[in-house]
Amino acid sequence: MSMAEELARFAVSASYDNLSREAREQLKIRVLDSLACAIGALEAEPIQMIRAHVEDVGGAPHAVLIGGGHAPADRAAFYNGALIRYLDYNDSYLARGETCHPSDNLAPVLAATEYVGGSGREFLGALAVAYHVQCRLSDVAPVRHKGFDHTVQGAYAAAAGIASALHLDPARAAHAIAISGTAQNALRVTRTGRLSHWKGLAYPNVAFGAIHAALLAMRGITGPLEVIEGRKGFMESIAGRFQIDWTREDLERVRQTIVKKYNAEIHSQSAIEGILELGSEGAFQPADIDRIVVDIFDVAFHIIGGGEEGAKIDVETKEEADHSLPYLLAVAVIDGDVGPPQYRLDRIRRDDVQHLLRRVEIRPAEALSRRFPREMGCAITVTLRNGHVLKKDKRDYEGFTTRPFSWQRAAEKLERLAPMMEASRRSDLLDVVWNLDQRPIADLARVLEAVTQPTTELHGAV
Repeated sequence: MSMAEELARFAVSASYDNLSREAREQLKIRVLDSLACAIGALEAEPIQMIRAHVEDVGGAPHAVLIGGGHAPADRAAFYNGALIRYLDYNDSYLARGETCHPSDNLAPVLAATEYVGGSGREFLGALAVAYHVQCRLSDVAPVRHKGFDHTVQGAYAAAAGIASALHLDPARAAHAIAISGTAQNALRVTRTGRLSHWKGLAYPNVAFGAIHAALLAMRGITGPLEVIEGRKGFMESIAGRFQIDWTREDLERVRQTIVKKYNAEIHSQSAIEGILELGSEGAFQPADIDRIVVDIFDVAFHIIGGGEEGAKIDVETKEEADHSLPYLLAVAVIDGDVGPPQYRLDRIRRDDVQHLLRRVEIRPAEALSRRFPREMGCAITVTLRNGHVLKKDKRDYEGFTTRPFSWQRAAEKLERLAPMMEASRRSDLLDVVWNLDQRPIADLARVLEAVTQPTTELHGAV
């Protein structure tokens, strides 16, 4: 049996029943968190471009579009996935050599569940499969150091979750995984140098391709089943040798994913929390700062601190800003927060933050690097113009595995990101997500379609 076939058997045999009580609760928190991110991105310019594209190409209305309307399952997965990902505020998973965003799988699994008229319980089980597969492949088969994007593992994870949602038999599920994994091997240039819209759209594109692959496999199209271990396959061409015994895996990896407290790249979270804690102590004003030095683990340095993925001082766009630790710390000091308002172009390009970010130095620290990913450590030193020095050491942040988000904190994040939603609409969404294991997926689709529609309009009130 090939490794794709072994993975397929795991995917189609696992179910919501296999999740522990804690994993079920954490999964629902991730669903709510992801949907809050999606609703908060509805007015973003790139999202409007994608919406125009989806409406132009048309197609069968198989799945809901968040905010209203329907589209074919693959296009709904792309659009809704772009919404979830655009703000760069959704969850993450930290492996030694890879970081991924497992909630990127929500949109394709939702679309596939709608396609077959499934239940919320089936959706959650399939989503847990996708979470677990992506996290485990990130553990054992990192690709970033080879120049490939973390969406590469996602091609297998999304296809596995979709196959579960579509109720494919093991043979067809294996071909879905084989087609998706063979066809989608993205380059890391997506996240290096001058960043573009594609930073937030690379995984939605994988979601689109994974549903396409699964629907083809459902109809009998075959793929190269030795995609992982075969000649010129994933191992030989990209990842190197690895082994996972899928018969021994569970669905608990969702409990090791982390949620973002701040609207910023995941490796920045503890540093942002630390600089805000220093500021809240009232020891300085932004104008008092001469220099900020942050010692941090090497992964953060290389991705957002000016290391191997490019300098982070020239910041002009939203995509560059949320992946620049100097910008994030500077804007946090000045504004006292890092959320969507900190990514307006007029905010990014203002002199106050542009000047301060150039007084921020990020340095890799070997001791902190050894403790990653068990910790997200940093040591912050703020030197004031009067010579006074302030220090703050961090090991984690609220949202990390050691201090996980509660359901209430996720609900507060929804309220923050969805001010356009009437309170009754938010209440509906909270109720449906919390009780999703007892509801048809159509109930969630109904709420998502109406997120911005006034209650009075729906009920014909005057």
